[in-house]
Amino acid sequence: MNWYIKVLNNFKDFGGRSRRKEYWMFVLFNIMFSTGAILLDNFFDITWSDRAYGPLYSFYGLIIILPNFAVLVRRLHDIGKSGWYLLVVLIPIIGFFWLLILLLTDSNHGENEYGRNPKEVQETF
Repeated sequence: MNWYIKVLNNFKDFGGRSRRKEYWMFVLFNIMFSTGAILLDNFFDITWSDRAYGPLYSFYGLIIILPNFAVLVRRLHDIGKSGWYLLVVLIPIIGFFWLLILLLTDSNHGENEYGRNPKEVQETF
């Protein structure tokens, strides 16, 4: 949960680096909270007629979009790539898998043009 909160606190920071663990823990909690919002929409029967979700999930999605892009860009920085590499996902079929491989790649050792390796920096939690 600390990783999720860390990403939310750094929602406007598109510089620097985010390690793999930070990114994937954020993704895990994001999936859990999104699923919870969808379940609440269905439980309270406030889903839109043509969708399986409603306003709670939509509101959560709007709140989380900026932190999601910020951590994604920082994750790409961690492997020495520009944040613009996220546009590779626009390439049909192959783009998704290419981005997934980039996100699963281990950090560059030492310092790169985006800052120090977050694995080498002592965590406070």
